[in-house]
Amino acid sequence: MINLENLRKRTRQLVRWHHQRNYTVAARIRAALPRFHGLNDEQILAQRFILADAQLLLAREAGFDSWATFTSGATEMSQSIPQPHPNPPNEPVLTGAEPQLFVSDIGAACAFFEQQLGFTVVFSHGEPPFYGQVRRDSVRLNLRHVDDPVFTGAVREDDQLLSASITVEQVKALYTEYVAADVEFHQTLKRQPWGANQFVVRDPDGNLILFGGQ
Repeated sequence: MINLENLRKRTRQLVRWHHQRNYTVAARIRAALPRFHGLNDEQILAQRFILADAQLLLAREAGFDSWATFTSGATEMSQSIPQPHPNPPNEPVLTGAEPQLFVSDIGAACAFFEQQLGFTVVFSHGEPPFYGQVRRDSVRLNLRHVDDPVFTGAVREDDQLLSASITVEQVKALYTEYVAADVEFHQTLKRQPWGANQFVVRDPDGNLILFGGQ
């Protein structure tokens, strides 16, 4: 189900990235908006880019010709999906999960997630930092400093040991964004037999993070 509030946050984020001259967004703008065709990344980031442009970009990436048709279609989809019955009073409800990644340098890890994966640093704690958290949309990852490797040898890659698995709307668009940012992939985008499209990113400490969606 498409969350309209999440879409609005993503449009504001695209505008912010453009204003910050974040090159990861330039390829997406060039591919989706005709007036930017033929421009290189630097030229795109020098152009005026407003909220309406970001809205059209997301709509085009989702296969719609305008923001209005995109949001209208998202609303219809949301209304057509049966809603779960509310939980009985006093029954516990799980509301989220925060995977913990073990890293050798909190500052370097935060910089990687912020500059290459589009996350925002929520906090880092300690002097020097030994714990931190990064966030993108509704996903939070906790970062914990360790001096020694948690896994020995090549067992992590040989056995495909994931540190986190993240569900994504428009996973192909995110993959394109990460390709433009020269992110290191453990596995490039691949369609699985069960229908999901997935790719795996390797962070500087070797943590394997899976991103997947339909």
